Amino acid sequence: MKKLTLLLVILISVSACSEKESNLIVNGEIKGLKKGTLYLQKIEDTALVNVDSVQVTGDPKFTMETYLESPQIMYLYLEKVDNNQYDDRIDFFADEGQITINTKLEKFETSAEVIGSVNQEKLVEYKKMISRFNDQNLDLIKESFEAEKEQDEEKLMEIDQKYDKLLRRKYLYTVNFALNNKQHEIAPYLALSEVFDANIKYLDTIYNSLEPKIKKSKYGKELKSFLKERRKEEKLENKVQTQEVENS
Repeated sequence: MKKLTLLLVILISVSACSEKESNLIVNGEIKGLKKGTLYLQKIEDTALVNVDSVQVTGDPKFTMETYLESPQIMYLYLEKVDNNQYDDRIDFFADEGQITINTKLEKFETSAEVIGSVNQEKLVEYKKMISRFNDQNLDLIKESFEAEKEQDEEKLMEIDQKYDKLLRRKYLYTVNFALNNKQHEIAPYLALSEVFDANIKYLDTIYNSLEPKIKKSKYGKELKSFLKERRKEEKLENKVQTQEVENS
């Protein structure tokens, strides 16, 4: 009898853990949408999974919810009846509470306005600045194309130098942005998504600057694991290089 009671307690506990109460509500409106299916998605073990969905039939307003272990990037995906696979997924930085996403069927992604997350506000701020770097990069690509047509080697070398400087500026901006937002989850996220191949000392600086609660977040833990792997790889590379020198 005691064993049966213990088993029931364990089963109830497991059930309670697997059905955690929702702590994130995503709602909003998609102007112009009459029919389609919306999916709330996230990355889980490198795979994109659906955590909630809703069918839209006439009313363009929607509400979905899920349980969030830690603030992270999520996606609002629209499966339209026209089967168009383009411009139909909005990425946003989700946090506990309520997030409102308003957009239009036409230009679903580019016209989206996301409200309710501090990390999302920071992400928008970051992307605005990065778009300037990207515009400058496109200008350099055009210059490089013209220089190649004219076979101007001196111009090509000059463009390469400009590109290297632009890349360094972009990396330094990202590192400084992360350091200035060490109290938010966006800091380790940017380290992992934007400057993962930077000098490890910069990534170390970002991680060491994080507030304790951010180190315990999803991206804080991932950055810690990533740094551990980077150190292993660099140690192995140094060992190989040393052996090559000794054998030469």
